[in-house]
Amino acid sequence: MFREFDAGATGLDTAEALQRLERYGPNRLPEAPPRSPLMRLLAQFHNVLIYVLLVAALIAGAMGHWVDTIVILGVVLVNAVIGFVQEGKAEDALRAIRNMLSSQAMVLRDGGHVSVSAEELVPGDIVLLQSGDKVPADLRLLRAKGLQIQEAVLTGESVAVEKGTDPVTEDAALGDRLCMAYSGTLVTHGQASGIVVATGAATEIGRISGLVSQVETLTTPLLRQMAVFSRRLTGTVLVLALAMLIFGVLVRGFSTAEMFMTVVGLAVAAIPEGLPAILTVTLAIGVTRLAGRNAIIRRLPVVETLGSVSVICSDKTGTLTRNEMTVQNIATVEGLYTVEGSGYIPRGGFLLEDQSVEADQAPLLMQAIRAALLCNDATLEQKADDWRVHGDPMEGALVVLAVKAALEPKMERQQHPRTDLIPFESEHKFMATLHHAHDGSAIIYLKGAPEQILARCAKVQGAAGEELPMDAERWRQRVEDLASQGQRVLAVACKPAQAHQQELDFNDVEEGLVLLGLFGLIDPPRTEAIEAVAECRTAGIRVKMITGDHAGTARAIAAQLNLENSAEAITGHDLDRMDDAALSARAREVDVYARVSPEHKLRLVTLLQAQGAIVAMTGDGVNDAPALKRADVGIAMGHKGTEAAKEASEMVIADDNFATIVHAVEQGRTVYDNLKKAIVFLLPINGGEALSIMIAVLFGFTLPITPVQILWVNMVSSVALAMALAFEATEPETMRRPPRPANEAMLSGFLLWRIALVSALMAAGVFGIFGWASTHGSTLEESRTYAVNTLVAMEVFYLFSVRYLRAPSFKFDQLFNSRAVLIAVAVAVTLQLFFTYGPVMERFFDTRPVDFVHGVEIIALGMALFMILELEKLALRKWRRKHGGSRCSPGRSEAKS
Repeated sequence: MFREFDAGATGLDTAEALQRLERYGPNRLPEAPPRSPLMRLLAQFHNVLIYVLLVAALIAGAMGHWVDTIVILGVVLVNAVIGFVQEGKAEDALRAIRNMLSSQAMVLRDGGHVSVSAEELVPGDIVLLQSGDKVPADLRLLRAKGLQIQEAVLTGESVAVEKGTDPVTEDAALGDRLCMAYSGTLVTHGQASGIVVATGAATEIGRISGLVSQVETLTTPLLRQMAVFSRRLTGTVLVLALAMLIFGVLVRGFSTAEMFMTVVGLAVAAIPEGLPAILTVTLAIGVTRLAGRNAIIRRLPVVETLGSVSVICSDKTGTLTRNEMTVQNIATVEGLYTVEGSGYIPRGGFLLEDQSVEADQAPLLMQAIRAALLCNDATLEQKADDWRVHGDPMEGALVVLAVKAALEPKMERQQHPRTDLIPFESEHKFMATLHHAHDGSAIIYLKGAPEQILARCAKVQGAAGEELPMDAERWRQRVEDLASQGQRVLAVACKPAQAHQQELDFNDVEEGLVLLGLFGLIDPPRTEAIEAVAECRTAGIRVKMITGDHAGTARAIAAQLNLENSAEAITGHDLDRMDDAALSARAREVDVYARVSPEHKLRLVTLLQAQGAIVAMTGDGVNDAPALKRADVGIAMGHKGTEAAKEASEMVIADDNFATIVHAVEQGRTVYDNLKKAIVFLLPINGGEALSIMIAVLFGFTLPITPVQILWVNMVSSVALAMALAFEATEPETMRRPPRPANEAMLSGFLLWRIALVSALMAAGVFGIFGWASTHGSTLEESRTYAVNTLVAMEVFYLFSVRYLRAPSFKFDQLFNSRAVLIAVAVAVTLQLFFTYGPVMERFFDTRPVDFVHGVEIIALGMALFMILELEKLALRKWRRKHGGSRCSPGRSEAKS
């Protein structure tokens, strides 16, 4: 190793270090120049819907209606500002990873110990580590004494890893490279020295940073659908406008200038100018609701994407599990005890063969637990309702166990003071302590790896206090049984000592010990996560667990979570041997992936997306960042998650609760349902307006509504009413239907029929009142005012109908059960009264007051539309009952509404 890096045991000299610093560069990650705020703002305008609005603004400006131009441009600006504020920068993910690097390092330079900036480290430097240090670069360990390193940010493994100097195979998984210490990880115990083998971008954490920067962020299903919808709508409008222009000039003999203004009116009528605003507001309401459920959205469109998620790829540690080690089983000669409760909260009882047992009534059990408590350096602290362990998580779990057994740790340690100890070292894999009781007796306790403890035991403690012969093979089988369930196993033994003995050495614990029992520990799944996985299954969402932990542990947790396929696990080595075709086939069936690297996670997410799945990826470590960014929805844990994970994600779960994801999916489905209702509400209004203009051109009639009046309806009353649909509550069947396909059309056959029907009815109402008024002595301005008010009245009544696309809407509790709808109607009516009777509006829109008789007629036409649609719903329901469904049935979201 020294020869490879041209270094010596006394370290580099300063001159050589400076030369290498010039050659390799500073030990920091390369930082791409971030986008300027101006470029980020301009990027918000790169959207087909925004282009449609800008075209509408140009049209309005060309007509000389500057007020309308300003209104439309105002909507565009609001959309851009909201997107600018909500969207996080992709570069933040890299910055968060950079902040994880250590700032200082202790190295050997010029034969002495010096502290240098971590950025000055170069390959060949000898770095010294001790407990509490953050590893400053990738190191090949040269010396290790009791070294344990917490690598969860890279591997996802919840327990600190014991490190040594023995080499490993080149193809060893990241979590199995025990002779390496990686940049950004934390030393939790012991001391070590190592030679720097990689710095900056060449480190493991730098490689992950490179993966994040290379990952392409996908467009959400909604934006893809809206882009297609907008392009088709815009193309249709342009074709119709051109056809109307040619027909009017060549067939009807209108002047080109006159027809151009009419065609402009057609374009304004057909384009739903308020749709982008409705889209933004609907998504923003979803964001607000999710924030109240501890889900923080970083990009607006992701709210809707949640509603189409079909696969959740979840990290295990800290996401599905508590990241708190728990003693689950205790094996003694009496049998296998089960310990209730999970995490660091010291509540839970003891079961022996499914029978409840009081710990103080089981002397052998208490003796084993007391030994585990005394041969222990961890402490348990309570702050309000929060319990925290200080020290090694496995030792902390044993302290929690003691409190469950009604032992008081502080009192026990006072009654059995420790006189000496042999600290845990990776070389011998056990800890031994010597204790003296106040009665003068002394005892040695030993705790550690089962293979080390069993080899030193000649006897096993019996239930009545007697010592029984040791059946080593039987106890080894018990160890294997616990390990096969994904548990980490510790053994505890004891040995009497002389009252005068004050020191402890290895000779005292080489033989003659008495085995007390085995402890099986596991990082247990969250209770709410088990419930959430079950709800995901009901909702047609498949949960896949992807972890850096061992396969046995992963399978055990998967079984407790009731994943669809928990019996089989694919490891990182298996993934490396599979090509994409083989893995894609296996990925459909297997739900547990263990000992995986960041590249493996990224590959799995990409292959699932290639199969048509909408993938949500949860995680909390740096190792999760590339897959979080690639996924359709990256979900980071807010409490225990790293900043790198948060910045690479689209959503952050503030309470680290997997169940919150289920609530987010439910809200996402609600957002999509409400947005679809808003579209089905807006499009018939535009369709009715466009039909009115087309009929006028085709038959040579006078336009019943002017383009500027159409803009009033589209941008004021229609938007005010459509906003109410964004507040609609979640439908009862929302989480009992499968996810919608990613390529599902925005508008089903049923919805297209409904849009066509309502458009025709609205056009008939507008032309009917206009023609009736014109033939009965009303002026052109009065007739047009009646037509505009009829259109708005029909909108109001249609709003009550569209809330329930198939269910009847005339029930009292359904008509008035939405405060948002009632407020929207009040606002729209108030605005329309001002439009009709305000003197200033007469100057802008050529309006005239509406008398009582015509007012009654206008309301009657609105009620007629409502009743016709209710009859249509009734007919469709009867037809469906008779035929058992419809090939033109509505999408799943509206079928149960």
